[in-house]
Amino acid sequence: MERPIVALVLAGGTGTRLYPASRSTRPKQFLSLDGDQSLLSETVSRAEFADHVVVSTRPAFADQIADHAPDADVVTEPAAKDTGPALVYATHRIADLYDDPVVVVLPSDHHVGEGFSDAMARGARVAADTDALVAFGVDPTRPDTGYGYIEPGADRGDYRDLVAFHEKPDAETATSYVEQGYLWNAGMFAWTPESLFAAARDSPLEPLVDALDDGDPDSGFEAVDPISIDYAVMERATDAAVVPVHFEWDDLGSWDALARIIDADENGNVALGDDSLFVDATDNVVATDGTNVSLVGVSDLAVVSWDDNVLVVPKAEAQRVREVVAQLKEEGRF
Repeated sequence: MERPIVALVLAGGTGTRLYPASRSTRPKQFLSLDGDQSLLSETVSRAEFADHVVVSTRPAFADQIADHAPDADVVTEPAAKDTGPALVYATHRIADLYDDPVVVVLPSDHHVGEGFSDAMARGARVAADTDALVAFGVDPTRPDTGYGYIEPGADRGDYRDLVAFHEKPDAETATSYVEQGYLWNAGMFAWTPESLFAAARDSPLEPLVDALDDGDPDSGFEAVDPISIDYAVMERATDAAVVPVHFEWDDLGSWDALARIIDADENGNVALGDDSLFVDATDNVVATDGTNVSLVGVSDLAVVSWDDNVLVVPKAEAQRVREVVAQLKEEGRF
């Protein structure tokens, strides 16, 4: 009997780089950016490879999950402490819910193309057959400073050895990585619960694993600091593999990404929403929830109007929107 595959969809973040559309009360996973469905709904609907779907979220968003993923089970993490604690907790719950599962982790803010399901199923088989922690590595289409990279090693057929993770590089280093055949770290993983817990016990998340085994998740969350699964587990793992994937992929984490997933006009401008006007303007991104936005004589900007809030930022600096959000949080306005 084959082990059941459980798609674990991460939906607990807010998406600070998609402000002002994304707010503390309206996280990005509930937005529609590249279609009629929300990002969360699209993610769940593409999990055709899985026998079960579980959505992991925080308490503030739990009641809204059913509107976007009515058939999924919901796991509510005790506290928002980044992806490390969230994934250990959710995987522990999945191990209780299902018999001998394999877990495939899917962020809820990705755009993917054909071949996705087959690649996820292949990664699940590798995780089950090898007991390795599996990362999915995307073929880069450009040197990009916004993504981390995976250095692959020996070819094992369906997967390659994982030599090292590399943090988001500068432009020159990104070019070098692409030339050397490194892969984008897509933030998608596959593992068995046993493999994840074994690795997490040799990491800063050990107190959480112990507390979960003792049936006391609240104390476990109190005992650990916020940390990503990459830093806490994947970068430390001695038994890790990378499954190269070749489908179209993009991380819809910042406004400049819209330029890569929405058809542009003859001047390279893209618009989310129907009320945009461009005059002598090129290579801009506009997103609006109904307000008319007109751009004249400008280029390479992202302009977002949502809820009577307006953001203007050069596309090349779209990652800096998080700096705006940090200040708004200090002022209690996010």
